[in-house]
Order: sequence, then C-alpha cells, then structure tokens
Amino acid sequence: MSKTLIPAQRRERIQEYLVTHKIVRMDDLYALLDTSEATVRRDLEWLEREGIVERTHGGAILSQRLTLEPEYIQRAQKHPEEKRLIGEMAASLLEADDVVFINSGTTTTQVIRYIRGDAGITVFSNNVYAALDMGEVGFKLHLIGGEFQPHSNSVAGGFAIDSLRQVYADKVILGVDGVSLKHGCTVPSNAEAEVVRQMIERTRGQVIIVADHSKWGVVSNFQIATIDEINLFISDQELDPSASESLATHSVECRIASSTLVKG
Repeated sequence: MSKTLIPAQRRERIQEYLVTHKIVRMDDLYALLDTSEATVRRDLEWLEREGIVERTHGGAILSQRLTLEPEYIQRAQKHPEEKRLIGEMAASLLEADDVVFINSGTTTTQVIRYIRGDAGITVFSNNVYAALDMGEVGFKLHLIGGEFQPHSNSVAGGFAIDSLRQVYADKVILGVDGVSLKHGCTVPSNAEAEVVRQMIERTRGQVIIVADHSKWGVVSNFQIATIDEINLFISDQELDPSASESLATHSVECRIASSTLVKG
C-alpha cells in the first residue's frame, strides 16, 4: 500500500509524475500517494528546497533549467501559431501615440508584425530580425545600437544601454525564455538581460510579458524581472489554468490568446 511509502519513495513518485506531466495538482498527489495533505505539502516543500519543483497555487510544476540560448531558427519553429496569436493580442493593446520598448525573440517579432500603422506608435527595439523582416512599416521603428548577438538576432551591450537611457516608454513588451513564480522572468544571456532591465527601468506604464505555455516553469540563468514587477502575462490556450491562478495571487493579470479572442 502507498501508505507505507517512506518520504524518499513518495518524493520519487512525485518526480516521476512531473517528468511525464510537467504539472500536478494537490488532489492528484493525494490520490497518487494515498496520504494526507500535510504530508504532501512537506514533500513539496522538500522538493522545492532541492530545486526540483516549484510550488504553485494548488499544486506544483517541474523546475526546468535552461542554460544555453537556443538558435533563433530553432525557437521560431516551436509553437508558431501560438506565438502568432500572442503577438496579435499584445499588439492590439497598444494605444495611439504610444512609445513602446520591445526586446528580441520570436514571439516579440510577431508583436511587431501586428502593430497597426495608423496610430502614431513608436517602437524602440533590439530585435534585428524583426527590423529586417518588416520592410516598410506604418509606424516608427527605431533599432537601438549595440553589438550584434547572432544566436538571438539582436543587439546588446553598452551602446544599446546608452540608447535606451535617452528614452522613456509608455509600455514594454518582453519575450522571455522562462517564467517562474519563484525565479521570475529569465533569459539565458546576460547581455540581453541588461538591455531588458534597462527597458523596464525606463518604462512609465505596463510591463507586459509574452510567452507561450512551454515557457511556464522554465528557469534560465539571468533574471530580468520578478513576478511582482510585471503587470500582464499573455500566453496561449495550452497554459495550465493553475498558472493563471498563481499569477493572480501576485496581482498579475493573465490573458489567453486564441483565434476567437483575437478576432473578437
């Protein structure tokens, strides 16, 4: 009987479940282990201290570590439709005459593609791919200076930071490689992290994170913001409902992009 499991066995079962499912609710763990709520909570606390899981509102997620920056093309091939819908929703939130910072990334490239050209919007970005991909645009697009980062098709470094220090934005829209309640929003490159932190510092209004469901629970090497520093998280329909519930406890609004919602 599972009631006789020692703590190490229970924790191993929790890990095995999370390797397969990535996320688990407390009710599932009660059934899996046939034990009390207090015991399950102690096991999750132990696993979190070891960096194996991260507790969420009503459950836990597997703590996934991302240490290397994936090549841009590899990232672009993952969840393209979800990224398109997220980008479309994020772009729709921009208002007339907004000045907005947008960083590098495949999801933020989609945001830039959907910005309307008749509202006097001005974009400052380090996203080289988006700038080259757009061709002629109806809005003002400023590519900040800096050293080219080939793995992410972006620019970073001292020149980029100096450029941003001359501007204040109304909003900032950021793509990230990981989102975690405990570790916040993270990216694998320190150069990109420095640029993004400067964008946040120079923003007067909303800090908006755009990330598909695969980024939830992932932790990369460099933090760009804590969860409490962001205002809005935009993801796709595959995001587990517990993520929205957990974000709400930190006063972060979560919006889910879908073809129905975007089209109205």
